[in-house]
Amino acid sequence: MAELGIPHHPGVTIEAIETVWRGRTALQRIRFTFQGFGGQRIGPATWEVLRRGRAVAVLPYDPVADTVVLIEQFRLPALAAGMAPVLIEAAAGLVDDDEREEEAARRETEEETGLALRALEPAGRFLLTPGVADETIAVFIGRVTAPEAGPDGVAGHAGLDHEHEDIRVLVVPALAAFAWLDEGRIVNATTAIALYALQAKRAALRQRWA
Repeated sequence: MAELGIPHHPGVTIEAIETVWRGRTALQRIRFTFQGFGGQRIGPATWEVLRRGRAVAVLPYDPVADTVVLIEQFRLPALAAGMAPVLIEAAAGLVDDDEREEEAARRETEEETGLALRALEPAGRFLLTPGVADETIAVFIGRVTAPEAGPDGVAGHAGLDHEHEDIRVLVVPALAAFAWLDEGRIVNATTAIALYALQAKRAALRQRWA
């Protein structure tokens, strides 16, 4: 991981940065002042910032079958939040330092679903938890040919053993996945963004991709 600083901004003065923990990500304690809306100087304030960096998420979509490919996996932070720990999600992961986001999107999709993307449609770049972390996520809709699934919608299992992943791959009709949004079954914010983006782009993508 490269040395982590804060980009220059004319309205912000960084007084001190302390890295209090460092692994694949880093936790920093940062002391700073910033210019308020009235021109006044605010601070100094001290925030802890989790330096996660760039991430990507992909919602694989089969425009011919009109189905999406989602995954289910265990998330300890969901349990810590008092929620069910197995979440329905889009394929997602962190971008390596030397990777383009599109390359990471293809890699994560193959690792977590076993599918190869035939095309990518950008759906936006977002901050996930701006009060805590610097993590941004680039969301894509990916064109795929969905695999065969059983009556329960399960099409197989995926994940990397060395990352302790146990992923169940689901094939879901697009309209059913949209209904899951309305029912509150999708609680992962990135997955919700991806599904809402597909709702908006679905007709155009079916025409262009199919």
